[in-house]
Amino acid sequence: MMSLLLAGIASISLVVGGIGIMNMMLVSVTERTSEIGLRKALGAEPNSIQLQFIIESIFLSLFGGMLGLIIGILIAFVAANLIGFSMTIAMSTIILAVGFSGVVGIVFGFMPARKASRLNPTDALKHI
Repeated sequence: MMSLLLAGIASISLVVGGIGIMNMMLVSVTERTSEIGLRKALGAEPNSIQLQFIIESIFLSLFGGMLGLIIGILIAFVAANLIGFSMTIAMSTIILAVGFSGVVGIVFGFMPARKASRLNPTDALKHI
């Protein structure tokens, strides 16, 4: 029962974090509209623009995931020392945490990346 409760809390926090990443990426697309239009006017393929924003989203989520992992390990280490227990962290746990972080970046970064790749170059260049 406790594992299900923790899994539920973790999934809710992943969705909230993903929504935050999506909002940041939508702001990034809005602010960089002229850059996107210029790239499209110079002949950039929509797939390359989409890939650029997905990579940015993945980097953002992996950075946040690694930062959260480091802070979590430090808190667990301090708590284990205060209680008097030994602490071990399985490598599979670290890989799972980083993997989920990357997946959240891909899933929630797809819509803003698709929006950026579908911008009309003439409309995008009007923002200059």
